[in-house]
Amino acid sequence: MGRHMRANHLFILIVFTSMVATGLSAQTAEEIVQRLEANETHSTAFAQGRMLIHDRFGDRTTSFTSWSSGEDDSLIEFTSAGEAGQKILRTNDQIYLYYPDAAELIRLRGSALRDSVMGSDMSYEDLTSGGGLLSDYRVTLAGTETVEGVETFRLELEARSRSVPYASQTIWVDTSRFVGVLTHLYSRSGDLIKVSRALEFTERDGRIFPVRVRIEDRLRRDTYTEFVFDEIEVSISIDPSLFSLEELTF
Repeated sequence: MGRHMRANHLFILIVFTSMVATGLSAQTAEEIVQRLEANETHSTAFAQGRMLIHDRFGDRTTSFTSWSSGEDDSLIEFTSAGEAGQKILRTNDQIYLYYPDAAELIRLRGSALRDSVMGSDMSYEDLTSGGGLLSDYRVTLAGTETVEGVETFRLELEARSRSVPYASQTIWVDTSRFVGVLTHLYSRSGDLIKVSRALEFTERDGRIFPVRVRIEDRLRRDTYTEFVFDEIEVSISIDPSLFSLEELTF
């Protein structure tokens, strides 16, 4: 997240013209995914927002600024008092953390990628996939369903390789706006790991994208995280050097 915001999958991230279906039967699974990703993807984006984290200890809020460029580069800088200056850089499908108090730069790898981001229900691993759904998953259209009052396409996705963080997904896509309404993420054993719900949407640059998303990690008890985007700009000019390790520690 930072003044370039990734289409992601930030979950963040990072998940944008209303599109009207010309007949539900005319849509293939691949076409639906292409329209979904075309609606969500921007060349560059900037956002300011908050993570509202609920767990058994209570509620807390962490604010952030984010930038993204395409599907490959994103930067999140935390701005709330307790975390001010901490940064997460995603570039070349690698994740780097910077802690200003210790002037420490860490490259995350292996099991550390599954750690929680700031105690939220999102992991660092959730930030790593940038190749697009069709490159990572085989997709099947399983029909249409009404989800929370919205008519949706139900898409079933199976991972093409073990390197993908989630072995399978089910995504419910609004049939008229081509935005994701609900996503279920599963382990290789078929267990439901995470649930993501898009609760509010806005339109920028002729595209619709979520500005309030709730994520629940089903492996944790009594937790959820809401991402709220208070300001968003898209298709803006961003210096590519913002996503360099040199700039990260500046």
